[in-house]
Amino acid sequence: MSKRAVIVIILCFLAGVSLIFVATYSSERDEKNEKELVELTFLRNLANPASNQAYEELVAEFEEAHPHIKINMLSMHWANEYELRLRTELVAGNHPDIMSIDSPNLALYANAGTLLSLDRYMKEEGNIEDIFEHTLKGLTYQDEIYLAPIAESSIALFYNKHLFNEAGIPFPSREQAMTWDEVLEIAQKIHNPEQGIYGIDPAQGFGEGEGPAYFKLPFLWQFGADVLSPDATTADGYLNSEEALEALKFYQDLYLKHRVATVELPPVPFESNQLAMTVMGSWHLVDFESYGLVLGEDFGIAPLPKADYQVTPNGGWALGISAKSEHPEEAWEFIKFATSYNAVKKHSEITGDIPARYSVVQDLPELKEYPRNIFIEQGQTYSKNRPVTPAYPVISYAIKDLFEDIVLNEKDVKEAADEAVEKINNSLNSTQ
Repeated sequence: MSKRAVIVIILCFLAGVSLIFVATYSSERDEKNEKELVELTFLRNLANPASNQAYEELVAEFEEAHPHIKINMLSMHWANEYELRLRTELVAGNHPDIMSIDSPNLALYANAGTLLSLDRYMKEEGNIEDIFEHTLKGLTYQDEIYLAPIAESSIALFYNKHLFNEAGIPFPSREQAMTWDEVLEIAQKIHNPEQGIYGIDPAQGFGEGEGPAYFKLPFLWQFGADVLSPDATTADGYLNSEEALEALKFYQDLYLKHRVATVELPPVPFESNQLAMTVMGSWHLVDFESYGLVLGEDFGIAPLPKADYQVTPNGGWALGISAKSEHPEEAWEFIKFATSYNAVKKHSEITGDIPARYSVVQDLPELKEYPRNIFIEQGQTYSKNRPVTPAYPVISYAIKDLFEDIVLNEKDVKEAADEAVEKINNSLNSTQ
C-alpha cells in the first residue's frame, strides 16, 4: 500500500471519530437543554374580570420563562360551585396539581391529606419574612405552612355622598373608625323606605358561600366574642357567650327594631342612590368603575365601624399543591413565581387588591393614599383570621344560618346561638 493511501485512511478514520464525538456531544447537549414537557392542572376560583386578567397574564409570563412547563388553568365561580367541584374531584382521585384554596378551608384539606405541606419550600424560597404576619398565620395548620398568598382582603364602610349631602350629615372620618352606635344614628336620619332610601346594609345581606361568615364574623369579634375556644375544641361558652349575644342582638335590632336595614334591597341600591351605607370589600373598588361611580364625588370610604374593639376580617384565596401531584417541584416553581415580589406587584396593579407582601406595599405609592391606605392599615393592624380547623366548613354554614335565623326567622338570639354551638361542636367531635 502506498504512503499516500495510508494517509488517506488515517484522515478518514480521524474524521469519523470527530463526527461521532460531535454527534454524541450534540445529543447530550440537546437532552440537557430540551426538557420533557410537563403539564400541570391548575384549578382556581373564577373572580372578577381584573383578577381573571391578572392570572391569565401571570400564567402566560410563567410559561414563556419555563417552556417545559404548561399550565392548564381551569376556573369556576367561587361560591358553592368551586368548593363542591374541588372536593368532588379530590374524592374521585382527580387531583389538580395546583389548587386555589380559600384560606379558612385549608385545615380541612390538610387534615384529609390532600394538601402538600409547603413549609420547606416557603421557608427556603418563599421569602416568608416579607409576607403579612396575620396572613401567614392564617395559612398555617399544626405549625406548618400549606398555602402561599398573592393578595389579602379587607372590608370597610362605603357611604353614598349624595344621600349624606341631602340629609346634611358630615362625612365619616377617613382615619378614625366610627362606632356602630354612630352608624345607627346616621342610618336613622337617612332611612326613608317610603322614598326607596335605606340606611345601611351592615354585612352584605344574606347570600351564599363563604361571604356570610366573612362579613358577619367581625360583628362577634368587635363585641369581644369569638367562635371557638383558643384550643379550637368547643364553641360552647364562646359563640353563645354574653358578648356574642350582645353582638347578635345589635345586628338583629338593625333589621327588626330600628328597621334601618332591610332584607330585600332593590338591585344595585348603592350605585342607584338608594342605600346610604354598606360594608364592602377592597375588591369592590374596581367593580364600581364599571358603574361609572367616582370616588370622592359619588361615594367615600371609611374604616370598618367598631364596637368595643376594632377588628376586621382577613384571608382569601391562596395557592397550594395537591399531595398526590406527580410534579410537585414544577408546581412549586409556578407557585414560587406567582407569589413572588414581581408577580404580587403585577397582580395588585391590575386588580387593586391588597398585596400580601410588605415590600410591594412599600413600593406602590397608591397603597399609601386614600382609600387603599384604609385597607392596608386595617389588614396590618386590626385583622383577624377565621378559625383554622378541619371543621371550618361547618362553622361557616353555622354562622350563615345563625344570622339568618335571628333576622329572617326572627329567632331569639340565645336560642339561635345555642343551636349553632351544637352544630359546630358535633362537627368538632367528629374531626378530633
